[in-house]
Amino acid sequence: MEKIEVGIIGGAGYTAGELVRLLVSHPKTNINFVFSTSNAGNKISHIHQDLVGTLDLKFTDTVNPNVDVLFLCLGHGNSVKFLENNTFSDSTKIIDLGNDFRLEKDKVFDGKNFVYGLPELQKEAIKSANYIANPGCFATAIQLALLPLADKDLLNNDVHINAVTGATGAGTSLSATTHYTWRDNNFSYYKPFTHQHLGEINQSVNQLQNDFSSDILFMPNRGNFSRGIFATLYTDFEGTVEEAISIYKDFYKDAKFTFVSDATIHLKQVVNTNKCIIHLHKHNNKLLITSIIDNLLKGASGQAIQNMNLMFGLEETEGLKLKGTYF
Repeated sequence: MEKIEVGIIGGAGYTAGELVRLLVSHPKTNINFVFSTSNAGNKISHIHQDLVGTLDLKFTDTVNPNVDVLFLCLGHGNSVKFLENNTFSDSTKIIDLGNDFRLEKDKVFDGKNFVYGLPELQKEAIKSANYIANPGCFATAIQLALLPLADKDLLNNDVHINAVTGATGAGTSLSATTHYTWRDNNFSYYKPFTHQHLGEINQSVNQLQNDFSSDILFMPNRGNFSRGIFATLYTDFEGTVEEAISIYKDFYKDAKFTFVSDATIHLKQVVNTNKCIIHLHKHNNKLLITSIIDNLLKGASGQAIQNMNLMFGLEETEGLKLKGTYF
C-alpha cells in the first residue's frame, strides 16, 4: 500500500512531538504537514531538538485538507473550535488527543461519530471507525486496571485510586506548579475526587458492568519525574489473588501492549514504551491493582498510533516496537 499521508495539528507540544518521533520511524506513514501558528516557518527540529538530522520539515500555518489521517494535539476544548474553522475531505480520518469527544454526550460532532479509542475495550469498533477520541492518560492506566473486574461484574464496592503522573502530563506551558524549581524534590495532589478523566473511566466501566453504582474515588498526584503514570487501586474482592490473576490474564490474552506481571512492577519498565503493565496483590478482602504506563505514549501519542494502525488495517504494533529506557 502507499504510505499514509499524515497531518498533525498543534505541533509544538509534548504529544505532537512524540507523534512526530513515532511517525518518522513508522514504515507506513509520511508526515505531510505539522501545523503550528506560533512556529510557522520554523524547522520542527528547532522545537523538538532531538530531531536534528532526522527531520528537515518546517511547521506550517496552512493545512492540506486531503491527508489520509489528521491528529489533533490541541488543548482540551480546542478541537471543536479547530474543526469548526477548518474543513477536511470526507475520506480523512481524524484522531483527537484532547477530551472534546470522549464522552457519549459529545461523541457526535458535525455528522462525525467519534469512537472511544481504547483498543483493549473497543478494538473492533476502532477498526471500522473514521473518527477516534483518544483516551486520556490517567483514564488509560485506570481503565486497564479495572476493566477485567467490570467484565465479570465484580466491581460491587467503592474503588480507591491514588495515581502519580510525571511533569509532562501538564503540557509545555509554565505555571506555578510546573516550573522546575517548584516541581523538583516536591510532591502534591490536585483536583481531588474531581479529575476530568473520571467521566470516561465511569463510562467504560459501565459499558462492561452496566449495574455499576459504586464510587470511584480518585486522587491524582504530581510527581517530581518527567514522564510516566504509577497508579494503585484497591477494592473489595472475595476471590483469591490467583483467581484475580486468571481473570486479568484471560481478559488481556490477545492484547498487544497490556501485560499482567507476576512480580511487583515499577515505572521504568514502561517509560518510552507503549506498554501497560499490571500487577495484582491481595490483602485480607482487598485487591490491590497496580497499573503503569508512559503518559505520553500509551497515555497519548503511542495509543493514537495504535488506533491509526487498527483503522488502516495495519499490524497493531507497527511503528510501536519501542525500546524502553530502563537504566
